[in-house]
Amino acid sequence: MSPTQPPTNVLVTGATGFIGSAIVRALLERGDNVVALVEPGVDDGNLAGVDVRRVPGDLRDVDQVKRAVSGCTSVFHVAAMYRFFAPDQRAFYDVNVGGTRAVLAAAREAGVQRVVYTSTVGTLGLDHAGAAGATETDYPDVGHLFGAYKRSKYVAEHEALRAAAQGLPVTLVLPTMPIGPRDRAPTPSGKLVLDYLNGRMPAYVDTVLNVVHVDDVARGHLLAHDRGEVGRSYIIGGENLAMREVLAELAAVTGLPAPSVQVPRSAVLAAAWLSELVEARLLHRPPHVPLEAARMSTTRMAFDDSRARGELGHTSRPPRQALADAARWYLRNGYVSPRRRARITLAVDRDAQAPL
Repeated sequence: MSPTQPPTNVLVTGATGFIGSAIVRALLERGDNVVALVEPGVDDGNLAGVDVRRVPGDLRDVDQVKRAVSGCTSVFHVAAMYRFFAPDQRAFYDVNVGGTRAVLAAAREAGVQRVVYTSTVGTLGLDHAGAAGATETDYPDVGHLFGAYKRSKYVAEHEALRAAAQGLPVTLVLPTMPIGPRDRAPTPSGKLVLDYLNGRMPAYVDTVLNVVHVDDVARGHLLAHDRGEVGRSYIIGGENLAMREVLAELAAVTGLPAPSVQVPRSAVLAAAWLSELVEARLLHRPPHVPLEAARMSTTRMAFDDSRARGELGHTSRPPRQALADAARWYLRNGYVSPRRRARITLAVDRDAQAPL
């Protein structure tokens, strides 16, 4: 921001979350005033000590959303229900679709100058992607959008596109697999790192992941706000890595041995089907192996973010730094068992490239 340019009021929904809190910090670094829409009762540890104006509210409450948007020149709509299982599948649509409609309507009424909507690469088609990975123009076979999360985000994305066609200045951002600090929940991305740290990963599936640092995702959002075209989507990614390469990077960062056993995709899917049948349908509790998570883990999630790099100037740091920062945060915040932590500390003392 120019020294002569006054700070702007920017609303961030999902500001307490993994990506949202990184966007909050990036906005504050450049001098914006941040308004955080915070759901009552939610874990707000990511905003501890952060200078933001908190507005309590539920995305599904139109009046509360309007109050949060009032007086803001820009909106980053990041909040979403991101999980692989819920007893009531309609909740995904209530939050991800209904909440998006509420934010877009409030932004239109308030006359905001820009809306950045956070979608997901899960809405893209992977079946016929090129060698470099799927792009923003690889549209999915909707029958392959497994699970209520992806389906609801696909619908919500089209709400954002419809709003853009009707004149609201909306730009869409599609993060790949963010990794880094402050993944408190953790998200499925952070759970991979945490399971590795705690020795809960005896085997792996042969797949591909696009790993990007969460702070690079946050900066990508700001670039989309400043330089993105209205109604245009941008994949914000990092580097495509085979799972064995991700595990090798984690081994280099932590000194812990990587699992060497590779599990067939069919075995993972069979375990998920059984878990859904017994735990979810018969016992009415969250399955240990959600089917949507299994399907995602067995899908090669490679993406080509050339559009964002060329049009926005997006850049990303090496995956090892993202994995090291995530591991460091989990170690410092008590997520790793003492026995495993002792092994990691000793190993990292011998690895000057990635001190934790």
